[in-house]
Amino acid sequence: MRWLGLVVLLLVALAGWLVFAGAETALAETSQIAEGEALYAETCAACHGANLEGQPNWRRPGPDGRLPAPPHDASGHTWHHPDDVLFRITKLGTAAVVGNGYESNMPGFGDQLTNAQIEAIFTYIKSTWPEELRAHQAEISAPPG
Repeated sequence: MRWLGLVVLLLVALAGWLVFAGAETALAETSQIAEGEALYAETCAACHGANLEGQPNWRRPGPDGRLPAPPHDASGHTWHHPDDVLFRITKLGTAAVVGNGYESNMPGFGDQLTNAQIEAIFTYIKSTWPEELRAHQAEISAPPG
């Protein structure tokens, strides 16, 4: 009977720890989303829209021959790209990532944003997507194997 009490006590302690760890993770993600939202407003919204809506006619080159800024909401194509590509584009700029003389109005932000800040912006953007888009994007971002 004493063992049963010990097992119950251990299970209650484990459950409490799991709830605490989950709450701590959720709190950290909520904080990262808030940071990302503020950074997005400061750094990205001027081109990509305050509501992630992108510029009009973003699929057609403008008069300068360059594509307008795409939306980052569910109507865009951001969720079609794995994390590493999105990160490099944000850090280095689209032209540097695409290469071959490609021209883009998307500059690199590596000299303005830390890696953690770029990740926070992505966490915010992803938090606005429906679950099926987040799942797809997570799947294509997962390491092979």
